[in-house]
Amino acid sequence: MARQRATELELSENELVVTRDELDTLKDQIYVLHCAVIDARTDLAAGRHTKDSLLEMVNWLLEAADPVAAASLSPSLRP
Repeated sequence: MARQRATELELSENELVVTRDELDTLKDQIYVLHCAVIDARTDLAAGRHTKDSLLEMVNWLLEAADPVAAASLSPSLRP
């Protein structure tokens, strides 16, 4: 069905239709991940760390990365 819709819209195989909301959500998730990476780099540059502080950094990075890793940009079947 997605191929048929792509043909109707005259899209090449390199083009994808996503909703504005999907794109905005993905951009927001990437921004949160970007901030987590900056925070982790800043914290790591500050010097020695405890096991708990390193674990907190890793957990923050994973929490920020999970939505991006789970994101799916599947073709929209809506007209």
